[in-house]
Amino acid sequence: MTTDTQTKDSKRIAIVGGHGKVALQLIPILTGRGHTVVPLARKQDQLIELAALGTEPRGLDIEAASESDFAAVFEGCDAVVFAAGGGPDGNIERKRTVDLEGATKSIAGAKKAGISRLVQVSAIGVDSELPDDVEPVWKAYVEAKRDADAALRESGLDWTIIRPGGLTDEPASGRVSLAPEVERGQISRADVAHVLADCLDRPDTAGAQWEVVGGETPIPMALEGASR
Repeated sequence: MTTDTQTKDSKRIAIVGGHGKVALQLIPILTGRGHTVVPLARKQDQLIELAALGTEPRGLDIEAASESDFAAVFEGCDAVVFAAGGGPDGNIERKRTVDLEGATKSIAGAKKAGISRLVQVSAIGVDSELPDDVEPVWKAYVEAKRDADAALRESGLDWTIIRPGGLTDEPASGRVSLAPEVERGQISRADVAHVLADCLDRPDTAGAQWEVVGGETPIPMALEGASR
């Protein structure tokens, strides 16, 4: 899924949350386009699996790592994708230590490493007012994503924020609905990965924040229209 406006220059791209479900969809897209992928993961077996995918994995424990540790693993990269999440369990603390602090340490690490481009995976609707009776874990997740997005917007980096709807494991359709705000819906992780890859290949998506769900518009056309 490329367009004539996308750059064909090879980049070295770090992925925070490099063994996550979105990252595992993103890796073959990026390597197929000639990019070098540097996925970051905590466990040795994950690093071995990622290396077998033709990547150059590096070890990183998001929660234990400092901003300088992030900068060290970003060394030599041209762009960063933040695709980490604290998981679907009820651990409120990890929403802060992974979804928020992982993002802010990625921002600081990118700056220290001299990287200006950062694409972040967020979630649809996180700026909306939460009801009083919202579940505490969901409240923590939404607030973490909202604050992480705000930190990136204020970072001075060349940022793009992608806010997908409910994630599924369906195959890529290649078609989405993408805008600053869209009606809530679902989208496959594979389609999210294609959106991320196209954003990385399109400098004109810097400074944009979009919600995205499954739709009828081919991804390159959706980005072309939204970037005008």
